[in-house]
Amino acid sequence: MEGLEKKAMSTKAIHGGEHIIREMGHHGSPLFQTSTYSFKKVEDGAAAFQAVAHAKETLDLAPHIYARLSHDNARIFEEKMALLEGGERAIAYNSGMAAISGVVMGLLGAGDHIIANPSLYGGTHGFLHHTIKKFNIETTSVFLDDEKAFESAIKENTKLVYIETPANPTLELTDIAKVVKIAHKHDLLVVVDNTFMSPMLQSPLKLGADIVLHSCTKYIGGHGDVVAGVVISSKKIMEDIRPDTIEYGAYIPPFSAWLLQRGLKTLSLRMERHCQNGMKVAEFLENHPKVDRVWYPGLKSFPQHELAKKQMNGFGGMISFLVKGNLDSAKTFLNSLELFTLAVSLGATDSLAQSPALMTHAPIPREDRLAAGIKDELIRLSIGVEDADDIIADLEKALSKI
Repeated sequence: MEGLEKKAMSTKAIHGGEHIIREMGHHGSPLFQTSTYSFKKVEDGAAAFQAVAHAKETLDLAPHIYARLSHDNARIFEEKMALLEGGERAIAYNSGMAAISGVVMGLLGAGDHIIANPSLYGGTHGFLHHTIKKFNIETTSVFLDDEKAFESAIKENTKLVYIETPANPTLELTDIAKVVKIAHKHDLLVVVDNTFMSPMLQSPLKLGADIVLHSCTKYIGGHGDVVAGVVISSKKIMEDIRPDTIEYGAYIPPFSAWLLQRGLKTLSLRMERHCQNGMKVAEFLENHPKVDRVWYPGLKSFPQHELAKKQMNGFGGMISFLVKGNLDSAKTFLNSLELFTLAVSLGATDSLAQSPALMTHAPIPREDRLAAGIKDELIRLSIGVEDADDIIADLEKALSKI
C-alpha cells in the first residue's frame, strides 16, 4: 500500500506487510509452518543460495531457503514493526533476551564497553553484568540523566549506551533525546528497550536513538501465549547484526511470528485500554491508606511526570507500589489476590502481579536491588484490559488483608 508510512499507527499495525499475503491471494495470513523450502530444479536451489549469500541489505527480498534464515510470517511481522517504529529494517527473534543478545554480540567484541542505566529487567542485568564478561565485554551502570556522571563513565572502548525506559520495575524514566545528544557527541550507539511502552506510546528512533528493541512476549503479542523479540534500526546496523543472529540460531519460528502478526492488529486498541485502566488503578492506589508510594508516569506525583508527557504518547499499564509493612506484608497482599494472576511477564490482556524482590529480580544481590530502588515490599502490577472497577475491587480486597 503506497504511502502507508504516512498513515496512523493503528492503520500501520493492521496493513503493514500485508502486501506479501495479498500477492498470494490471501486475506488472512496463512501459517507457513515449514522448516525448509523446496526447488523444482537444482539450478533454482543454487540460484537461491547465491541470492541469499549476496543479499545483505536486501535479505528481506531474497528467496526463502531455510526457516532459520527467513520465512514469510517473519517478513510480514518485521515489516510491520519497522513501519511502526520508523526504522528501515527489523529482525525478529525467538525471545526478548535473544534480541538483546543479538544486538550486543552483533555489534560488540572483546574489549568493548557498555554503559547502561541501573534499573534493568533481571535477565538483561544478568546478561550485561555477568554473561558477556566471558567475552571480555564490560558494562558500567550509571544514572544517564546525570550528564556529568554519564560523561565520566565514557571510556575509549565504550561503544554502546543501553537504555530501558520506563525501567523495570521502578518505572524510572530516561530522557532519550538528552542521552542521544551526549552519546552521539562521543560516537556511541544508543539502544532503547521499548517493551513497556510499545510503538504506540513511545518512538525512540524519532527521538534520535539508533536501535530500538522489544520483548514481544509482552504488549506486542499481548495475549500471554508467545515468547519472542524484535530489533529495529537502519539497514546498515541490521547488516552488522543479522549474520550473528542467524549463526546463533536466534531467528523467530513461523508460529511465533504468526501470533505476533495477529497481536499487532489489536495493539492500538489494547494500549488505549491499558492506559485508561492504568490511570484509574494508580489513582486508587495513591489514595489508599495501606500503600506507601506509587510509581506511575501518569500521576502528577511521579517525579518525572513532565518528562513522561514530553517523550511518551500515553502512560501505559505498568504500576509499581510499596505496601506498608515489610516483605511479609507484600506476600500477604499477593497471596490474597483473586482476579490478578500471580505471574511474571507483563502486557497481557489479563492483569498480573508479582514481587520483584522474590521473583524477577531475585538473582540480583539485595544491596544492588536496594540501590536501584527495589525494596522488599515493592509490588509490580501489569494492568490488563478487564473492567477497571473489577480490577480495583480485587486490589482493595487484597490490601484489606494486610
